Amino acid sequence: MLLVLGTAASLVGARAVARSDSQRSYQALVTNAAEIASTLELTIQHEQDLATAAGAFVVGNPDATQAQFLRWSNSIHAFAQYPELLAIAEVTLVPSSELATYAADEVADPSGPLSANGTFQVIPSGNRPYYCFETVGQSRGTQQSVPAGTDYCQSPLGPALLETKDSGRSVYVPFGSGTNAALAVGTAIYRGGSVPPTVQARRNALIGWIGTQIRPSVVLLSALRGHPDTGLAFRFGQGPGGATLRAGSVPAGAHSTTINLHNGWHVQVFGTVTGDAVLSNRSALVLLLAGMALSALLGALILVLGTSRGRALSLVNERTDELRHQAFHDLLTGLPNRALILDRAEQMLARSRREGTHVAALFLDLDDFKGINDTFGHSAGDQLLSAVGARLATALRDGDTVGRLGGDEFVMLVDGGLLETGTGVVAQRVLDLFDAPFEIAGAEVAYPVTASIGLAEGDRCTADELLRDADVALYRAKVAGKQRAVVFTPEMHEAFEDHRCLETDLRRALDAGQFFLLYQPIVDLSSGDIAGVEALLRWRHPVRGVVQPDGFISVLESTGLIVPIGQWVLDTATRQGASWYEQGHRLAISVNISGRQLERERVIDDVRGALMASGLDPGLLILELTEISLMQDVDAVVTRLDQLKGLGVRIAIDDFGMGYSSISYLQQFPVDILKIDQSFVSRIAETRESAALVHTLVQLGKVLGLQTTAEGIETDEQRTRLLGENVDYGQGILLARPLDVEGLDRLLETSVISSPV
Repeated sequence: MLLVLGTAASLVGARAVARSDSQRSYQALVTNAAEIASTLELTIQHEQDLATAAGAFVVGNPDATQAQFLRWSNSIHAFAQYPELLAIAEVTLVPSSELATYAADEVADPSGPLSANGTFQVIPSGNRPYYCFETVGQSRGTQQSVPAGTDYCQSPLGPALLETKDSGRSVYVPFGSGTNAALAVGTAIYRGGSVPPTVQARRNALIGWIGTQIRPSVVLLSALRGHPDTGLAFRFGQGPGGATLRAGSVPAGAHSTTINLHNGWHVQVFGTVTGDAVLSNRSALVLLLAGMALSALLGALILVLGTSRGRALSLVNERTDELRHQAFHDLLTGLPNRALILDRAEQMLARSRREGTHVAALFLDLDDFKGINDTFGHSAGDQLLSAVGARLATALRDGDTVGRLGGDEFVMLVDGGLLETGTGVVAQRVLDLFDAPFEIAGAEVAYPVTASIGLAEGDRCTADELLRDADVALYRAKVAGKQRAVVFTPEMHEAFEDHRCLETDLRRALDAGQFFLLYQPIVDLSSGDIAGVEALLRWRHPVRGVVQPDGFISVLESTGLIVPIGQWVLDTATRQGASWYEQGHRLAISVNISGRQLERERVIDDVRGALMASGLDPGLLILELTEISLMQDVDAVVTRLDQLKGLGVRIAIDDFGMGYSSISYLQQFPVDILKIDQSFVSRIAETRESAALVHTLVQLGKVLGLQTTAEGIETDEQRTRLLGENVDYGQGILLARPLDVEGLDRLLETSVISSPV
């Protein structure tokens, strides 16, 4: 029975191999076709180099004569460098109003044969709005010149030329038929030598075209080089109006595959494909015979094994042990998985209760592991995880446990004497393992990797609680700056739960209408008049009451909720600014933009949408950004700020002076206003250093032509000092506290409004 089944299986396998070989053979034909099509396109695109050079000559010599063009063509050895080239010419678009002048110039310096009586005749004749004539050109010695009055726009090439005029892209189309069939490549040339960005601009700047005529046989044979016993058909269009160019040899019984170049051209490649019959396929036949022989051997082996019950039981036990190992170990690293870790943690806790030993769990997570996957690929990431697991295993004793929970998370279970020196020492020993960088496939040098560790020590009711507390400590380590170890304390769990509840409440707050804005006036320090307001976000929690920004802004940033809420602030503040403007108060409205908002292209659309929806004058909107957000990706930030400035808004750097941006970077940003951080303002009357720093910041703003605004003014002495430093504007509780809309309306009724900030 085994022999029969084995033979049948071998036959099935042999047929599969024969089909696989046939499929691979056909796939090789498809791959060859793709290479031939790519080579064909590159060869034709090579003609564009000549067209570019000719276009540059025409742009630089707009009135070049036929003789000058011939000298240029001969100087670059055009026909020697391009063996497929039959002719090259400049074709000019001539309006009907300029036809007479052009005809006279052609009679004086003809680009081709004139009529029999020596005059210039339009071919085909007729009155048209414009004509496409060859101005200068050169043909290979055996190529017949085109009559001087030939209107190419009325030839089969006309639609293609007119298409390039608007698109700015080169095209190639068949030209002629039969043995005279050729390829014509057309490239539009424009004043200035570059392609204008819009269709209308391209129409206005058009000079004409550089057209080349090439021998298809040379191009096709070049594409077939390295592909023997292969035929090629290069087709343009379908039906009677199409054209087909052929090269190579088509083998008997050949298969073919067709590639659409998506520009009217198709490449059909012919080649041989291996059949799928078993007996005609050497590999399949060998597999069939080997399978039959192996079946016979297996039958004999089973007969022998059947005589030994003990051997059979041993094999079963081995397989069972293997399956048990797979059930409790990570397939990638071979380390214990979550199920085994929890089991060993329970045993460790039970042993601790019996013997009074100290226990600890270390929860380890690699820092920025996603960046490794994104940079080098997931295969390299798997290699790194395996290497990390191997290093961690060397740091602990045989009785301790190192396991992988999944992703880049590892757990170490430690008890007994190793903890006598303290869990911090154990954690540092683990962190020291990462001092040496890791070898990663695809990286030219060893890649440095860091990790963060959360520790939980002491007895717990369950292993889940021990790992949970270690995970909470790991979260605190990540928040504290990564590459460090943090030991769990009960307060952390409370803080973690508070953070989780706070995040949950924030996700509902926007839809529930719990956010509101206060507006703090910005005052002209010299006159005391109100010049603008800054929109400040507040949260009215149903249980906690009004929550200040420092209690929730960091959570909005870490979760990404700052993006939709920041958009809400922008929309609300611009609508209120427009309302005040309608009441006769021309106030500048300052709105804070977070780094998370600035890193998205959509911030441009958000600002544009808020201005359009509210009707606020863009010049009254000031976007405030911190130095930290500006320094994340300088090139991208400068691009987005330029786009925002294009909307008409102004840009302010908030909390300026905290030390992140240098003067060279500051000059790159299209900034209008510097807001001096309140930490410097609060000490301006107390220390010479703060006073000197404020003086430096103000002078820097004056040198760069920027307005300056001081934040957090609380005393008359601070205001007097800032006036002495020629600070333009200020805000703080001395001048006015943040007010709701009604409170600010009352203030505006009794205040003078100066020019906006």
